[in-house]
Amino acid sequence: MEKPSTPSNFIKNVITEDLKSGKVQKVVTRFPPEPNGYLHIGHAKAIWINFALAGEFEGATNLRFDDTNPLKEDVEFVRSIEEDVKWLGYEWAEKRYASDYFDEMYNRAVLLIKKGKAYVDDQTADQIRETRGTLTEPGQNSPYRDRSVEENLELFEKMRSGEFKDGEKVLRAKIDMASPNINLRDPVIYRIAHATHHNTGDKWCIYPMYAFAHPLEDAIEGVTHSLCSLEFEDQRPFYDWVIQECEMESTPHQYEFGRLNLAQTLTSKRKLKLLVDEKIVDGWDDPRMPTISGLRRRGYTPEAIRNFVYETGISKSQGLVDLQMLEHFIREDLKLKAPRTMAVLRPLKVVITNYPEGQVEWLEAENNTENPDMGTRQIPFSREIYIEQDDFMEDPPNKYFRLFPGNEVRLKNAYFIKCHDFVKDENGQVTEIHCTYDPETKSGTGFTGRKVKGTIHWVEASHAVPAEFRLYEPLIKAEETDVTAEENEAETAEKSFLDEINPNSLEVLHGFVEADMKNAKPQDKFQFFRHGYFNVDSKYSAPGQPVFNLVVSLKSSFQMPK
Repeated sequence: MEKPSTPSNFIKNVITEDLKSGKVQKVVTRFPPEPNGYLHIGHAKAIWINFALAGEFEGATNLRFDDTNPLKEDVEFVRSIEEDVKWLGYEWAEKRYASDYFDEMYNRAVLLIKKGKAYVDDQTADQIRETRGTLTEPGQNSPYRDRSVEENLELFEKMRSGEFKDGEKVLRAKIDMASPNINLRDPVIYRIAHATHHNTGDKWCIYPMYAFAHPLEDAIEGVTHSLCSLEFEDQRPFYDWVIQECEMESTPHQYEFGRLNLAQTLTSKRKLKLLVDEKIVDGWDDPRMPTISGLRRRGYTPEAIRNFVYETGISKSQGLVDLQMLEHFIREDLKLKAPRTMAVLRPLKVVITNYPEGQVEWLEAENNTENPDMGTRQIPFSREIYIEQDDFMEDPPNKYFRLFPGNEVRLKNAYFIKCHDFVKDENGQVTEIHCTYDPETKSGTGFTGRKVKGTIHWVEASHAVPAEFRLYEPLIKAEETDVTAEENEAETAEKSFLDEINPNSLEVLHGFVEADMKNAKPQDKFQFFRHGYFNVDSKYSAPGQPVFNLVVSLKSSFQMPK
């Protein structure tokens, strides 16, 4: 893939100056996901920023799994992350794991103890939280803060050897409990977790905290520019403290950018996991999910997502992006790529009473009027066809130009038909329409005898392929999104968001598609005339029985900002 560029931004300016001054010889970035869930649309921006900036300056980007919490991590998430990054079009220089460095991290923690910069605390997590202080009040020193170096070394070794239970002791950095930055109030850097790790097995029962491990990983790998979202800005002093006090040879620097927040879109992995666990969706790749795999299954393309995050830019500001902006870019990407065809989602049979019984003729139709290179196809036409239910009304309002008794419309790529009768069932529902056609009005013949105001789509009945259609709305009803970091959310608060779930987020319909759609393969994309762009579902489609996911409707009121 050709190396992408980024718009002008403050990080690019920093990198340019660092290279010019000789402070940096080669740019090295990293994308460091925690393997505790699937990547979502917000991660797509972080991926792009790290890979694109390094690529612009002929640098390198590592894919690094920050696997410091075995209680929440899984190999499934590792594999999904790798697949998503590749699908977006990026190749990493090296694949690394935080767990590759556990020995080195342990040694650096021992160094901090020997320097009097870390101590073992016996307080519970609740006690540590209660004595941490507030934004206006300083924290309180732990009663174990002044343990001797020798005692701390002995206790830390016993923690490692498994002599204590989970939560019984922690290792804390010894900084300043009165610091105005709460992140410097003796943060926990190691905790006990008797759990099997996906990469190291049962070698360890103590694990470093993310905030401690992350700067060490960057330093070990020679990362020059550690790029992260804005909520980590307050963590930067601790990041620098770890690098300095652990006496790391390499000195990376952290730079923060505004994260991508999309309206009506969840980007909390905890909340997304809850949707999966509660079976509100059918998995992490449900097309309603904002995960990369969900967007891929729905029918989004990597090009559309890359173009979208490019236009959101790189800045320090934290903003909310209209969901319609993402939809704009998939429309733009598909309009010249997707074949245009016809599908009837809510079928209503039409009998053309003056068309010869048993006769089938084949008509020519363009595959994409905006892209003539896509050629044409042959579609069947006969006495019986299907149209959409809402393309007929028994008693229509003014300015209704579709079918009604006595009215004439054009069938796309075919003939004019005129309604003269209809059939109802015992419930009063229209089940069949009777029409006549005018053979002189065949599409493409240049007929100019008269004009009609309505053109409708259709599918010929005898060759029609039964299909399922899945229509989507946003998963949550509220306009706002979860723009704050999710790590401190209480479980009860997390579950309350379930009240905002849109009960109409999925509608399943059964109708018909054109004859040549029988062999449509998963991930094939089409524009269905008057409906929108659809993608063949990769999970539920079967040979000869396609399931189509609505990617996006055809039109939007959204205007790209200038």
